[in-house]
Amino acid sequence: MKKGLTVIVIIAAIVLALFFWVKNSYNGLVKSDEQVKAAWSQVENVYQRRADLIPNLVATVKGYAAHESSTLESVVEARSKATQVTVDPDRLDAGEIARFQEAQGELTQALGRLVMLRESYPDLKANQNFMELQAQLEGTENRISTERMKFNETARSYNTMVRSFPKNIIASMFGFETKGYFEAAEGTETAPKVEF
Repeated sequence: MKKGLTVIVIIAAIVLALFFWVKNSYNGLVKSDEQVKAAWSQVENVYQRRADLIPNLVATVKGYAAHESSTLESVVEARSKATQVTVDPDRLDAGEIARFQEAQGELTQALGRLVMLRESYPDLKANQNFMELQAQLEGTENRISTERMKFNETARSYNTMVRSFPKNIIASMFGFETKGYFEAAEGTETAPKVEF
């Protein structure tokens, strides 16, 4: 009788320990997944801030460079495309992030062409609104860089958890999958040539 009770207690202790290990592993994965989603939301937030600055920047430039309509139209079109590309936080795979990054990259290029117009228009260069908007845009670009870095760090931590043994067993049982990363734009691995 005592031996049977001891076996039952040992089995119950093992089952209880296994239950708490699974529970803690699952909850840790959920917490980490939510941190990735929160980091992604912050990335989207700073990109939205940039998109919100663009109409004011375009309006300011339009007053000085009306005949640069193709540049202004390309910025407006790129902004429209970039704001239409959304990524479901539950599907943050590499392909979705690359698609989002591509749309944002087109907008970055168009903004670069718009900001370069200031060299051709001295009055625009001296315009206080343009200078303030340009400073806000530069600050926003820095925020974007920072938030992308934070997202990548959070995703790396999550991916490590999902792929590490023995949590990978729990992750696969409950459908936790690795998340994608922001990657450097194509061609940035090569330093630009500067010739005088």
